[in-house]
Amino acid sequence: MNSPEAARSSERSSAGGDLRLSPVTRNRTRTRTSDLVHDELVSAIRELRLVPGASLSETDLANRLHVSRTPVREALARLVDAGLVHVVPQVGTRVGLIRLRDVEEARFVRESLEVAAFETACADPAPDVTALRELLDRQEHSYRTEDYDAFFAADEALHGEIFSLSGYPGAWQAVQRMKLQLDRLRRLALPDAAAMREVIDEHRLIVDALENADATAGRTLISRHARRVLERGPALRAEHPGYFTE
Repeated sequence: MNSPEAARSSERSSAGGDLRLSPVTRNRTRTRTSDLVHDELVSAIRELRLVPGASLSETDLANRLHVSRTPVREALARLVDAGLVHVVPQVGTRVGLIRLRDVEEARFVRESLEVAAFETACADPAPDVTALRELLDRQEHSYRTEDYDAFFAADEALHGEIFSLSGYPGAWQAVQRMKLQLDRLRRLALPDAAAMREVIDEHRLIVDALENADATAGRTLISRHARRVLERGPALRAEHPGYFTE
């Protein structure tokens, strides 16, 4: 089940990944092109469209994003400040490598806030889990069709919905900003049919616990779920040594 994506993964190189970047266009609410470029590059890094260690050229990025070099330069400067991109003397600009200690810190933040969100959502005597059930169906479908992008998107939406049910959707946005390193490791773990099946099954148990307002079970399930990808960290590092750093 994992051969198509595995082949694509093996084709990614430290020279730039698959570079599937979407052209950016201005919209009514955000007029700064550099903001849009920044958001697209962050998404590309998070989703491994730009792999760890990928070489970044202002000219190439500008061409792919259909913008001038100025907003690209401004966006890259922000990414350097955030530690997502590094300028290596006599080498050039590259996407930062994955640090497992940063992944662990992101896991701590995500787990702590999601447990709190789950417990708060359980205070509702009859939480509406309809949207969560629909997202589980979407994950099942994407699992069967080997649509890994859709699988990941449904995963993210499910956890975001838990925060929405808690009444604190903004907390999920804070988690999102923190967990980019964690997400890169999660994406690197795809595809793995057995692991994907376990993720869906754990999600189903989490939704069941929420529907039953079982905060104790939910706390245990979320903690185990949040730590799952870290268990694969050493194996993923051995498989992709060029993507990691101390």
